[in-house]
Amino acid sequence: MKARTVLGAAIAGVGTAVLGNRLLKARAGDLENPLSGVERTYRWRGIETAYTVAGDPDDPDMLLCHGIYTGASSYEFEPMFERLAEDYHVIAVDLPGFARSERPPLVYSPTLYAEFLRDFAEDVTDNPIVVASSLSGGFAVEAAGGTTFDHLVLICPTDETMDERPWLRTLLRTPVVGTTLYNLLASKPSISHFYDRDGYYDADNVDSEAVAYTWESAHQPGARYAPASFASGTLDPDFDLATELAALETDTTLVWGRDAELVPLRDGRDLAESADADLVVIDYATQLPHAEHPDAFVEYLRAELVHTDADSGT
Repeated sequence: MKARTVLGAAIAGVGTAVLGNRLLKARAGDLENPLSGVERTYRWRGIETAYTVAGDPDDPDMLLCHGIYTGASSYEFEPMFERLAEDYHVIAVDLPGFARSERPPLVYSPTLYAEFLRDFAEDVTDNPIVVASSLSGGFAVEAAGGTTFDHLVLICPTDETMDERPWLRTLLRTPVVGTTLYNLLASKPSISHFYDRDGYYDADNVDSEAVAYTWESAHQPGARYAPASFASGTLDPDFDLATELAALETDTTLVWGRDAELVPLRDGRDLAESADADLVVIDYATQLPHAEHPDAFVEYLRAELVHTDADSGT
């Protein structure tokens, strides 16, 4: 009798999980483009990826690459997208596995993203300024070794997020248990906690629309596969970021939130010194200084790029 009770409870639990997962998927609906511009697609190795373009095509190309986290998307650059388009031909891409791009059930890797950025930049842009956030900064550095970027702007870049746990990736990819666990990680309270604790210095600056969009992005079909690799630590580039960056001839600017904790400012100072890169520090900011203080970010960026052009004699 007890065995039947346990079995019945287990079946009921699985049924409840499946129903809950389906309801969350239905609630998310279609993901709208958050940026004001022309949306285009780029097919890469059978994956349809989405990107948005704005600004004068005769202006310098600027490629915006969002960070890697649950529900990540080009919405990260929404607060400054139109202002950047005043001076640059801006291209904001949703990386494979995220947002409005396709999310096939691949085992995502750092090499995949570095090769995507290299090929995308060569096919879609012309010698771009590349702005990349967090872990995508590491991908951009690796991509820069195989193509020509005019300038790298790396926002709190990192090559190490957590210890590798491949078993967690496998677990999160399973149909019922994995989807249920992922939905807990991708809940609105979890997303808000990420923004409050690690993304923004002042919780009052967290945009409720950003949280809502991130949640919608996190609940698109197949949205758990890329974050499963991230959560397991298997998206960390297999190189030392300082060494790789120092070997590049590409002009580089590092942007850091003064109060960042996940990737603290001391790491930024060490990286800038070892790679002979410029370091811009934004006060009252943590991991997403560009999203929390878009006006300051744009002003610093314009000044830094003009300063670099003057030094190079262009």
